[in-house]
Formats: sequence, C-alpha cells, structure tokens
Amino acid sequence: MIENYSSLFTPGIFVINPNKKNEWGIGQIQSSINELITVNFENVGKKTIDISEINLEIININETSRSIS
Repeated sequence: MIENYSSLFTPGIFVINPNKKNEWGIGQIQSSINELITVNFENVGKKTIDISEINLEIININETSRSIS
C-alpha cells in the first residue's frame, strides 16, 4: 500500500469502487477520516468505505477535456 494512501482521498475527488462500478456508479468523496471515506455514489447514495479493505479508484471525470495553453 502507498504510504499516506488515505491522504489521496480528499473531499471533492471522484472515485469508483471497481467491484461495484456498474451497480454504484461514480462517487464523490464527502469526507475522509483516516481510512474511513464517506462517498456519495450516483446510484446508491452515501457509503462509508474502509479503504484498508476496499480499494477505491480515483477517476478524472474531465479526462476528455484538455486545457490549451
């Protein structure tokens, strides 16, 4: 596991649970306290997830958008 793995999961970040990707949909992190992450998923509402047991994947919902400098 990455050191300070839980620090990657800050409010506002979008994630998916790879094991329930289609069922739960995309979620947005609401809060993060140690390994407990509260996520509001589009299909199932709020879930509290222990990231020491479930590996969430951070996604970029704007990955098709590129800023032009």
